[in-house]
Amino acid sequence: MLLMVIVILLQVFFRYVLNNALPWPDELARFLMLWMTGFIAPSAYRWGGFVSIEMLPQMLPKMIENILMLLLLSLSLGILVIGFKLGLQHVKVGWIFESSSIKIPFQLIGGKQEAIKLAWMYMSLPVGIFLLILVNIELILRKLLLIFHNNIKLPEDFDQENLGA
Repeated sequence: MLLMVIVILLQVFFRYVLNNALPWPDELARFLMLWMTGFIAPSAYRWGGFVSIEMLPQMLPKMIENILMLLLLSLSLGILVIGFKLGLQHVKVGWIFESSSIKIPFQLIGGKQEAIKLAWMYMSLPVGIFLLILVNIELILRKLLLIFHNNIKLPEDFDQENLGA
């Protein structure tokens, strides 16, 4: 996040103070934002930071609530697996295309400057979805434990904040 802010502020400085915009900060900031999202989304999913409607499950008896949540998590897992497969296909196409502005300065070590492949940017999608799949599996296992051992005491996350509205 810090690197992304620095890159954006650098572009603002060059564009509006020096009146000479750099060609690469916009694409690099987008690259960093995609990877940040890929790494942060699984944590947000794990801690309940995604938008959800919790009114119906909370009105149901605990056992029915757990079964409903297990069904929804199973459906989510299926969708995530499909998304992971699509993400891998998208990465394959990314090896064909190069970044228009992000170049690796190999000339500093005696080589020539080369544009990075867009696949490195696209790879944030399957990586993020794979991490979401791992979190989803953990949540499914927790629900299964609650269904089959209804009086089991699972470890709580005491530092977890209530992320809901």
